[in-house]
Amino acid sequence: MPLITDIAPYKGSTIRIDLDEGEPLFINSEIVYSFNLKKGMSLPQSAIEQLIHDNELRKAKERGLYLMDYADNTYAGLFKKLQKNYSDDICYEVCDKLSEIGVINDRRYAANFARKLIEVKLMGRYRAVQEMKQKGLTKSVIEDALEPYEDGYRERLRELIEKKYMKKLDFEDRNRKVTAALVRYGYSFDDIKAVLREIGEEIEEE
Repeated sequence: MPLITDIAPYKGSTIRIDLDEGEPLFINSEIVYSFNLKKGMSLPQSAIEQLIHDNELRKAKERGLYLMDYADNTYAGLFKKLQKNYSDDICYEVCDKLSEIGVINDRRYAANFARKLIEVKLMGRYRAVQEMKQKGLTKSVIEDALEPYEDGYRERLRELIEKKYMKKLDFEDRNRKVTAALVRYGYSFDDIKAVLREIGEEIEEE
């Protein structure tokens, strides 16, 4: 069983723990104090593994809080970012804890993201769903976030056409290019056809 031969400050809040067997440990001071470690103590392997785990968990949590403070993330999004530097087990622990205390909230994220996609970018439902899936949001969360916008897609489609495509409309050519662009925005053929027909009729009346 390894014996602690020395405990001393290292850098910042990190403590160096020298053992008579193996490599030294570099552990946060709060964790060292919580274990009440002292020079001359013996450390079973299980205790060493717990120290290393708790230290990694602390670092990962600090990183997670920093990332969430910089920009809101979904559970899946933060997990993916943490996964670059930490084990899956650590990532799950951090994300579960941050979800438990409300730092991560997929429904809040989904509502804000849906508002951006639908009201600001004027995307149709199909495109919005795909964008939200890419953020790791579940089907039920996506459906709930998009529910408030169900009745206004044609109005937003018309707004989009008037903002970006009015000068490109060619009703003799059946608006193929415009239709293709609007499909990429996530609107259905039925809605596109109906709104373009409505605009065409208005132009003919002028």
